[in-house]
Amino acid sequence: MIFLKTDEEIEKMRESNRLLGMAYGEVAKAIAPGVTTGQLDQLAHDFICDHGGYPSCLGFEGYPCSLCTSVNEQVVHGIPSKDVVLKDGDIVSVDGCVLLNGFHADSAYTFPVGEVSEEKMRLMRVTKECLYLGIEQAVTGHRLGDIGFAIQHHAEQNGYSVCREFVGHGIGREMHEDPEVLNYGRRGNGIVLKSGMTLAIEPMILMGRRNVVIEEDGWTCRTTDRKPAAHYELSVCVRNGKADILSTFEYIEQVLKERFI
Repeated sequence: MIFLKTDEEIEKMRESNRLLGMAYGEVAKAIAPGVTTGQLDQLAHDFICDHGGYPSCLGFEGYPCSLCTSVNEQVVHGIPSKDVVLKDGDIVSVDGCVLLNGFHADSAYTFPVGEVSEEKMRLMRVTKECLYLGIEQAVTGHRLGDIGFAIQHHAEQNGYSVCREFVGHGIGREMHEDPEVLNYGRRGNGIVLKSGMTLAIEPMILMGRRNVVIEEDGWTCRTTDRKPAAHYELSVCVRNGKADILSTFEYIEQVLKERFI
């Protein structure tokens, strides 16, 4: 069932997304060679809780942490650990959720660690472009397939693959609501988008082949060819003419400045 949100509910979702964005700003300050993904997780957890929210990834279907931190060839759902030390040249996707005032936020950002190759930087740039091209389609009267087509077309035009095993989703009072938002598809297919629908759009784009595997921990998804992946995500509300972006990368941008992708 798809729930259309009221204007009041949308503003509550904007508040929860702002808190998540602020937490990512703190994470951005900490990311550097030598830092562990476990440290990033603890930092985000403490910041979110100190500001009245709850990191809703924690405990979801047994997930043990507050963030997902996926390094290099890991696509999504990498588990933070004191044993995973970030190295110069890595890229790390940070994906998390916040529950505040009864509504969830969800967004993700792929960060460069130290000096990153132009090959990886290009992958991140194109993946972020895919995100915004998908968001451009999240308007009243378009169809769900229009979002997936825009993402897939841009990724493949640039020589990349789209992860098909994991998708975006509706979001609101539940972290995962209907509908699923595929990162591939055909124009004109799928349900008609209506004003008030809230979607988490999250392209996961792979430098190599689209094949992935789940690691023994039961969570971490990585590429089978071990080539890098990038992942960006924003929560949006479908509106007439232009989607309303509820999440924010502004606090990340304030920290990264000229390194902001």
